Amino acid sequence: MSEISRRDLLRGGAMGLAALGLGACRLPSNAAPTESSGKIADYGDYLKAAPAAGQPADKAGAAGWAPTEDNIEGPFYRSGAPYRAKITPPLEPGTVLLVRGRVWGHDTKKPLSGAVLDIWQANAKGRYDNDDRAHPPGKGVFLNRARLITDENGYYEYETVHPGNYPLDQTRLRPAHIHYYVRHPRYRDLITQLYFKGDPHNDGDPFIKPSLIIDLRQGKVGNQSYEIGDFDVVLAAK
Repeated sequence: MSEISRRDLLRGGAMGLAALGLGACRLPSNAAPTESSGKIADYGDYLKAAPAAGQPADKAGAAGWAPTEDNIEGPFYRSGAPYRAKITPPLEPGTVLLVRGRVWGHDTKKPLSGAVLDIWQANAKGRYDNDDRAHPPGKGVFLNRARLITDENGYYEYETVHPGNYPLDQTRLRPAHIHYYVRHPRYRDLITQLYFKGDPHNDGDPFIKPSLIIDLRQGKVGNQSYEIGDFDVVLAAK
């Protein structure tokens, strides 16, 4: 640790704060109160996609109450992705996609708080950040992948872009998909994939499972359109 010694920081109190230049923090005399961001009604169609505040958890989202089917992990998983609700880097090209859902326990039919979801995918051109072995991503660089934790209602939500297709073999492309690795201490780990209805490459894909295909609908904020999809996950008990 340069400039500031670790000992000074560990001492805490005024000495540690002073070493960081934070020992005498005061609000400037000319500081104005933070302004309001406006009325909630100003956010338009986005509100139609978002769950209502305090929405109670119910059993409607996990149709059939079968545990979510697994799917292949694929060769591009990387551990240690950062916790964030935006999968893609800033200004990532592609159609913006909002995915949301809940994680449920199959035995209790109740939502699971504190479930961890690893999410990873190809970009809009069908490329993963680590699919070129000659040019691997730098240490700590995670593109188009992240981790999430479900809230007290088992809810999760993330923003990304619609993933592109990439070659499966010389004649076929894989359908667009998003990888999930879901864990909760009381339930079995689940590795699966999320697919999209209407993708022209769904038919004939050797890995796709119908239960993992979701519908997408259109949302709009101002003049900007985006896609919305719902994907609930049901975990099997250990």
